[in-house]
Amino acid sequence: MDHFLKALWFPALLLAFAGAGCAHNPDSVVSPAPAATLLLVKQEAPLSGAVSTQPPSAETPAGPETPNDDEFGDITEFDDFDNVREGGKAAIADPLEPFNRAMYRFNDKLYFWVLKPVAQGYGKVVPEPARNAVDHFFKNLTFPIRFVNCVLQVNFAGAEKELGRFMVNTLLGFGGLLDLASSKQIGLAEQDEDFGQTLGSYGIGQGFYINWPVFGPSSPRDTVGMVGDAFLRPFMYFSPWYAGAGARAVEMVNATSLRIGDYETLQEAAIDPYVAFRDAYVQYRLKKIERKGEDQPPGATEPRKK
Repeated sequence: MDHFLKALWFPALLLAFAGAGCAHNPDSVVSPAPAATLLLVKQEAPLSGAVSTQPPSAETPAGPETPNDDEFGDITEFDDFDNVREGGKAAIADPLEPFNRAMYRFNDKLYFWVLKPVAQGYGKVVPEPARNAVDHFFKNLTFPIRFVNCVLQVNFAGAEKELGRFMVNTLLGFGGLLDLASSKQIGLAEQDEDFGQTLGSYGIGQGFYINWPVFGPSSPRDTVGMVGDAFLRPFMYFSPWYAGAGARAVEMVNATSLRIGDYETLQEAAIDPYVAFRDAYVQYRLKKIERKGEDQPPGATEPRKK
C-alpha cells in the first residue's frame, strides 16, 4: 500500500494544487484556477454587472458614465491600488494584466485537460449521494478555518454556531458525512469566513489583482489569507506528506464532480472571460466582507444538482 501511495504522489500533488484556489474559502470556489471559479459561479448573484452577452453598441455615448475597459484606468482613481466602486460595481487595479491573462490561459488548460476529465471519470464511478457525503465530510474537516476566523472577527455568535455544527455533524452525522446541523430542526447555518475576509474586515484593502498559476484569482491581501488558512487545514499535518496531498486531491476532484458545467457556462456567456472572471472575483470578495457575521445564504454551500 505504501508503494502504491508513493506511485501516486505526483498526480495527487498536481490535483491538490489545482484545487488550492479554493483556499479563499475552505469550501470553495473567478478568473480561474477553475477550482476557485466553480465556487464563485454558484454563490448567490456575485456576477451582477460582471458579464455581458450583448455586443457593445457603436452608439454608446462617450463620457465618464460609460467607461470601457481601455479607458477604465484613466477615469478611476485607485487609492494605494485598493478596490473602489465605479458606477455601483466593484473594481480592482490590474497592473499585471499581461501576466494575469497568461495565467488565466494556463489555469483554463489545467481545468479542461486535467481536473475536469478526472472529475468526470470519478463521477461515473462514485454515485452522487456518496459524493455529497464526501463533500460534507471535507467541509466538516475544515471547521478550524471558519471557527478561528469568526473569533478573529469578534463574531463570537458565529464561532459558537461553527463549534455546534462541528460537534453535531461529527457525533451524530457519522464523522461529518451528514450535515445534520443545517437541518430546520437544528438550524446551525455554516459561517462563511476565511482569513482574507478577516483582514478585509479590519480595513485592509485587496490591493491589485493577481491571477496565480494553479492557485488562481487573488490579491496581496487574499494571498496572505490563503497562506494563513492553509495552516488551519488538517491536510498540512498529515504524514507522510503525500497522504495529505492525496486527501486534498480527493477533496478537489469530488467537489468538481458535483459542479461540472458552472465554469463553462460563465465562460461561454462572457465577451472577454478574463475580464468577467476578474470582475466577478472582486465583487465576490467584497460581498463576503460586507456580509460579515451573517449566515451562509440558504443553499450556498450545497452541491450543484444535475
